[in-house]
Amino acid sequence: MLFRRVSRASVVTTGLVALAVLAAGGCDSGPDRKPAAADGPAVIAPGEPGEANRTLSAEEAAEQNPENDSPNSADVSYARMMIEHHTQALVMTELAPKRAESKAVKRIAERIAAGQEPEIEAMKGWLKSYGKPLKAERHAHATMPGMATEAQLKKLRAADGKAFDHLFLTLMTTHHQGAITMASDVKGQGNNIRVEEMADEVIAQQTSEITRMRDML
Repeated sequence: MLFRRVSRASVVTTGLVALAVLAAGGCDSGPDRKPAAADGPAVIAPGEPGEANRTLSAEEAAEQNPENDSPNSADVSYARMMIEHHTQALVMTELAPKRAESKAVKRIAERIAAGQEPEIEAMKGWLKSYGKPLKAERHAHATMPGMATEAQLKKLRAADGKAFDHLFLTLMTTHHQGAITMASDVKGQGNNIRVEEMADEVIAQQTSEITRMRDML
């Protein structure tokens, strides 16, 4: 289930919208009226008490509009890193059908894969929609919380039966906790509504899975 953020509009925004209509409609045709910007109609921003109104370009108005959810660097970094984070989780879940002894472990691995595969595609699609490369120039693996090391993955691949079950649950719980940390961070640092929705989804789903895995340990 996706969660919509509470509207960030303010009284100032309402004033901007209302006055923008007046500006675009040409209601003020006096000699003091400033011309519209080349890329859009001028927007009159109400001044502070005792101050005159200001005329902003369309671009300036967009920057000051709290409803503008253009992605920032935190949104883009989150999507790129979470794709890699989820991809490692899929590497781990692929081992479960043949290595795990517990049916419960096999089921939770299947559940994780079923949830994270479409999330990867959704984040790839989001990046492409904004013309952003899927990967950054610098590798960010070391900065992602919860990622298993190559040594840990090697140990997991060599494990079998109950030993695999315990190691898988331990590593995946830590992995999920890292994903929740990343999702919580972008909710405070990002600006895009869709990214916040995807982060909410990660938090809800992986918190539930952590509870299940801890009960199996």
